[in-house]
Amino acid sequence: MTFCLGRLATAALLWAALTAATNAEALSATVIKWGLLGSWAIDCSLRPDHDKGALLTYEIKPDGRVMYRRNFGDARDENEVVAASTDADGMLNIMVFFPSLHQTREFGLKLLKDGTLRAIYNRNQRGDYSIKDGKFVRTGQPTPAQSRCGNST
Repeated sequence: MTFCLGRLATAALLWAALTAATNAEALSATVIKWGLLGSWAIDCSLRPDHDKGALLTYEIKPDGRVMYRRNFGDARDENEVVAASTDADGMLNIMVFFPSLHQTREFGLKLLKDGTLRAIYNRNQRGDYSIKDGKFVRTGQPTPAQSRCGNST
């Protein structure tokens, strides 16, 4: 019986590892196909700044994880993209785990015809929005378009 339980435990661990690898491949494929990888900013010629705009970078690590890096000039962080999907309108919906905030946030991104990117929504796990319908909830102002910076693909 111990031998049988050991085989079951080994099989369960192998299944979990294969499932994680498959999910990572699907996640990577989604962000690659959509065109998210690389660095984005409101104005790529400006240094990253809290008030003038951050440099946001999406990359795939050698282990297959998709990461979201934010550079605010005086502060930086790196957070894991844990899910990504596209909808019928072409919006990319991603979930990012922010360890420093102890939360997962979901946001929707839209690629515009001119190649820029706009945030359409951003909400926490409770459904509290900071961006809704392409506008900042606090001010009602539309989210700015972000351009791809450098030669990132």
